[in-house]
Amino acid sequence: MNKTNAMRMLDKAKIAYEAKEYIPDENDLSGVNIARQIGLPAGQCFKTIVTKGDKTGPVVFCIPADREIDLKQAARITGNKKIEPIHVKDLLALTGYVRGACSPLGMKKKFPTYMDEACLGYEKITVSAGIKGCQLLVKTDQIVACVGATVVPLTAEAGE
Repeated sequence: MNKTNAMRMLDKAKIAYEAKEYIPDENDLSGVNIARQIGLPAGQCFKTIVTKGDKTGPVVFCIPADREIDLKQAARITGNKKIEPIHVKDLLALTGYVRGACSPLGMKKKFPTYMDEACLGYEKITVSAGIKGCQLLVKTDQIVACVGATVVPLTAEAGE
């Protein structure tokens, strides 16, 4: 496998990671499907959501694959009145990544990044390697530090 920008960023920071390969399914790009394929709980596999705040512009969120982001909470935390996911057509130009392979590591620019506090329940979590078919398993504290993430509550479990 060729090195991705995300892998190069971790290498440069001297952060160990394990590449976990899976077979991408264009009909099911969900993190839950990916977690099943790599043999980890969905809560340990984090998906990256790129949004735009009405005051701050682009903001990146990483949340467990089996949860949904609370956009009102995300707006409050980031100092925005409103926050919404960016359009898929704008993702590549903004981040350098495509839908289903967006990583908080190695984006074209450094954006404010927030990670759901659920990450603290795991010694290691996965994030996208920046290509479909590969996740990176990294120590939680190291990935948080590497992307400069703020750890906050961003999601609610189903039924809350």
